[in-house]
Amino acid sequence: MAYLKLTKNTYSAKPKDFERKWYVVDAEGQVLGRLATSLATVLRGKHKAIYTPSMDTGDFIIVINAEKVVLTGDKENQKVYYRHSGYPGGLTETAYLDLKNCRPEQIVMNAVRGMLPKNRLGSAMLCKLHVYAGSEHPHTAQQPEPLKFEG
Repeated sequence: MAYLKLTKNTYSAKPKDFERKWYVVDAEGQVLGRLATSLATVLRGKHKAIYTPSMDTGDFIIVINAEKVVLTGDKENQKVYYRHSGYPGGLTETAYLDLKNCRPEQIVMNAVRGMLPKNRLGSAMLCKLHVYAGSEHPHTAQQPEPLKFEG
């Protein structure tokens, strides 16, 4: 019996094969979860035809107006963020409204971090996300393009 010889090989992106773009996203009035899934998709590079799971093919994203992101339902009063110091009794709870008052950019960062891989590659992808509470950002030299999401 003759063996089948496959002529098509699986494409794997190399760092020289792709270029990274800069995008700016206005988070005003956007639902947090839907915004975070869209941001994670662009950070991973899944919107590109050359997406490779083991490579960081994503683009840079600047998020402005993070303080104006919205939550659905009664999550604004019920949502709690947890972190642990690693020591016994080191659990710290922070309510959503408290975090929104002191560090609103952390809300978007936490939501996107939860949707990225939990490894070194995910950490590298998160470094390409720049979140700002207000409408100003210091990345005008990169000439970011506006990015619109449906929904």
